[in-house]
Amino acid sequence: MKRRTALVLPAVAMLICSVQAKAEHYILPGDTTKVIDIEEVVVIATPKENARLRQQAVSATSFSQRDMQSNSVVSVKSLSGLVPNLFIPDYGSKLTTSVYVRGIGSRINTPAVGLYVDNIPFIDKSAFDFNYSDIERIDVLRGPQGTLYGRNTMGGLIRVYTKSPFTYQGTDLRLSGATYNDYRASLTHYHRISEQFAFSVGLFYRHEGGFFKNTYTDKRIDRNDEFGGRIRAIYLPHENLKLDFTVNYEYNNQGGYPYEYTGRVSGTEDREAYIGKISYNNDCGYKRNLLNAGMNVERHTDAFILSSVTGFQYLRDHMDMDQDFTERDIYTLTQIQNSKTLSEEIIMKSLPGRRWQWTTGVSGIYQWLSTDGPVTFRNDGVKSMIEDNVNNVFASLKASNPRMPDMELDVTDPMFTVSGHFKTPTASTAIYHQSTINDLFVEGLSLTAGLRLEYEKYWLTYNSGTQMNFDFNVKLPMMEIPLRDMQINPLLDGKLNTDNFQLLPKVALKYDFTPNTNIYVSVSKGYRSGGYNVQMFSDLIQGEMTGQMIAAIDEKSHGMVTQMAGDKLPKTETDIKGTTSYRPEYSWNYEIGSHLTLFNGKLQADFAAFYMDTHDQQLSRFSERGMGRITVNAGKSRSIGAEATLRTQITDAFSLHGNYGYTYATFTDYVTNEKTSDGTMAEVSYNGNYVPFVPKHTFTVGGQYVFALRNTRILDNITLDANYRAAGRIYWTEKNNASQCLYGTLNGRISLNKGNGQVALWINNALNKDYQAFYFETMGRGFAQMGRPLQVGIDVRCRF
Repeated sequence: MKRRTALVLPAVAMLICSVQAKAEHYILPGDTTKVIDIEEVVVIATPKENARLRQQAVSATSFSQRDMQSNSVVSVKSLSGLVPNLFIPDYGSKLTTSVYVRGIGSRINTPAVGLYVDNIPFIDKSAFDFNYSDIERIDVLRGPQGTLYGRNTMGGLIRVYTKSPFTYQGTDLRLSGATYNDYRASLTHYHRISEQFAFSVGLFYRHEGGFFKNTYTDKRIDRNDEFGGRIRAIYLPHENLKLDFTVNYEYNNQGGYPYEYTGRVSGTEDREAYIGKISYNNDCGYKRNLLNAGMNVERHTDAFILSSVTGFQYLRDHMDMDQDFTERDIYTLTQIQNSKTLSEEIIMKSLPGRRWQWTTGVSGIYQWLSTDGPVTFRNDGVKSMIEDNVNNVFASLKASNPRMPDMELDVTDPMFTVSGHFKTPTASTAIYHQSTINDLFVEGLSLTAGLRLEYEKYWLTYNSGTQMNFDFNVKLPMMEIPLRDMQINPLLDGKLNTDNFQLLPKVALKYDFTPNTNIYVSVSKGYRSGGYNVQMFSDLIQGEMTGQMIAAIDEKSHGMVTQMAGDKLPKTETDIKGTTSYRPEYSWNYEIGSHLTLFNGKLQADFAAFYMDTHDQQLSRFSERGMGRITVNAGKSRSIGAEATLRTQITDAFSLHGNYGYTYATFTDYVTNEKTSDGTMAEVSYNGNYVPFVPKHTFTVGGQYVFALRNTRILDNITLDANYRAAGRIYWTEKNNASQCLYGTLNGRISLNKGNGQVALWINNALNKDYQAFYFETMGRGFAQMGRPLQVGIDVRCRF
């Protein structure tokens, strides 16, 4: 065998104890009241760390397959509330996965939390919300993970692992049905051909009938159909080498967006009959093709472990959106993305069990991204957003100079489209090192120090323009001067690029009282990439249109407009880079925490307190003219908070778990210019306001009871699971003028288990709690998506 036992099994690191089936309920024979660490049951290799999560200086939560079943975790959005200080609002479509941790997060553009699946990075957060049909374990790490994982892990990291065909054998069949016409099915086969080769192949399908109805069309609009599959193959050509290949594909056809009207933010209400209703006239939806592939190669030597992780992601999607979300025919947006991302990382780390543990690596990422984003001004929009805006300019001129004649613009196109073609490739490369010295000065004391140097560059090639035809009338006291058949062709075409360097250090001290009980302090830095707001070009084109229309009118009237208005005409100079770009965001995290295993292993407790200082915080808001969401930098913010997680096995059959997170996140330096109700710009300070989309409190309380049925052949046991998840207060805007108070949902599950089969009845939001999952304001109006109502379902699982 030589080194097969000593090296191959740690390399593969996926040895599952023979007690796996029982361990899914956290019960071990011979010590049935002991809480079992998930990582002690299923050991999964990570190419960067040499220790289990609860032995590291990090605040983290892990979920086994059993945990996911008990808590109805079917996607990344299902984790919201189950992890302290983690909030992932379930709104919009699969395009939108907004993850918030400890006061920072992202609604659009680059993510603030990283995602890895089988050690392969998912770069684009448009791909974060994928099917979880064959997931083995999930780890959620909180706080910056920039030293080892780099860009866009400023808030933390989510690691997802699928089942290994080397350690899991057979065929899994899962069927599910629920109210609101929700149906799911998956079939996955795991097969180990020999000691050197194993593979798995699976297919899945899901249909969601939708929860919310558009009263304008009388149809449910959040329907969804998805299907896809995954292939994984592991090959051990010899005792010290492992090749792990994965590829998965997913197609989604999703409706959207269920945003109900909440009323005007300012001014006189003109849609009172629509308050509390979803009512818009243009079809909305999101379609996505997503392909992910990766190759993990791991080589063991007598001195170190060498890994190569190669990833490729292809995403092509199509979004249609009624941007005004009303029954009026104002304007629509289409967004088509074509993204290809290639990543490569070479990692070298020490063998486990050494006093000096170290990891060194180099990485590179290149993403090709092209976006088509045409905005179509429809009948009502041509008048309200083009004609009225220009005519208001002339009306204000006449108000200041009553001798001026009446002037009026008339757009002769019933509708027109502003095209947008954008290429925004991104490249980054990094080199990093992290060392841990154990038993420093005294036994049990360890010091971890690391540093990452990351270089990033991003480009923007833009081409956005339109053509519009219009007439203009000048009304003099005794006559009217018509100016007919005028045309403008505004066009913005050019290139931009930006680059930056980032240093991402980490220092941590940890003291181990026992192998499973420790206390730590840490300081770390993380950052989120900057970029360009391509949706801003529709706003910029509107400015260009206004300028060109006035110039065309002035030319055809032989300078009459200029003579009358003088220098009061609006200026249309366009600063493309200053208007469309936003800077990287970075934060320092100061943390103290502890992992405790108490009462002879009956209780696991994790605690952490943190202080995060964030600079150039990126916030999402609608552009000035309401033409789409953009990212802006908001100065500085501060997050102070704490986290606690408990898990205990009371008796052989009864277990409890719970967590609590507190985050006090406020702006400390955020002063900006905003348009007031009279149309002028004024300086506004948000200092002291709460950072939006960050719950002040999150908590979960849950339990499990197993009824063992030893004297019957019908069932092995009946398992009852219940949990209550809560979050709030959540402020939706920087102004803190809209919020969702603390709310909670009660969820439960009854599982009938026999051998490798299970039938489960479940209920989500059992009390049918009414709450806002999302809120935003645009064009002076408020809109919200409500949380999902009570839903009941049945799951059937079988392994054969």
